[in-house]
Amino acid sequence: MTQVVLATHNRHKVEELRRILAPYDVKLASLEDFPDVPEVAETGATFADNALLKARAVATATGLVAVADDSGLAVDALNGMPGVLSARWAGRHGDDEANLRLVLAQVADMPDERRGAAFVCAAAAATPEGSEVVVEGRLEGSLTRAPRGSNGFGYDPIFLPAGGERTTAELDPHDKDAISHRGRAFRELAPLLATLLQRS
Repeated sequence: MTQVVLATHNRHKVEELRRILAPYDVKLASLEDFPDVPEVAETGATFADNALLKARAVATATGLVAVADDSGLAVDALNGMPGVLSARWAGRHGDDEANLRLVLAQVADMPDERRGAAFVCAAAAATPEGSEVVVEGRLEGSLTRAPRGSNGFGYDPIFLPAGGERTTAELDPHDKDAISHRGRAFRELAPLLATLLQRS
């Protein structure tokens, strides 16, 4: 079993990725296991840029294959924003409550048919030797008018998947993984990651 480092300190994200990657023969560590790895500045213009920045930096710092993602919410009425700024949309990084309330305020006057949005995830893997791969997963949907549900994190309480009646925060974690942007991206990444591990 090969050790792979998840390039995140986010406990919720680590739990989610461990569930998604459980069927694959990898031993997953997180940055909590590597406290000396410096924080990686997410300066990319796209989700893919940021995922690759993190995967490359962590692979170099740890000497292990690293897996990273950059995910966020793209709101149609906000021209695809908050996008790569999703985690700090309200100003302070990781303030989920403030972020989702700001988005709701920004689309408050929008009729239901103009509240379209998508969750987007770019998932990347990189080896210390410089091999890398990146893929993208999307979940289309719309924004509710008020938060609903207590599962998940981030914008989950205000995101209603297309064709569904429950927000991603109202879904059982395994049901969410089956349809989520992160689930889709990492299931596509998994066989490519296996190929990278064979080469490294």
